[in-house]
Amino acid sequence: MLRWIALILLLVLLGLQFKLWTGSGGMREVETLRASVKKQGDDNERLRQRNQALAADVSDLKHGEQAVEARARAELGLIKSGETFYQVVERPAASASAASPPAASDGGGR
Repeated sequence: MLRWIALILLLVLLGLQFKLWTGSGGMREVETLRASVKKQGDDNERLRQRNQALAADVSDLKHGEQAVEARARAELGLIKSGETFYQVVERPAASASAASPPAASDGGGR
């Protein structure tokens, strides 16, 4: 009789262990959710840092004349009155190689 009770309890224990490790809400799902929460936390931290940088940029633009001037120069190409603007245009690589003289060949033409 005691042997049957021990066997039944062992089977129940095995069934519960199986459900714990593989069932819905089991350890596999918990680990997956932990990894997802960690990834989301990392993304949130990256976005928080980006937001802080943007907030600092907005503050500079609201209160600083130099920041507005620097952005206007970099993004819009604006210049102050009295300044001289020089634009340097480089030749594209394709036209530069076409303009160079052809290479000499050792083929016997002469």
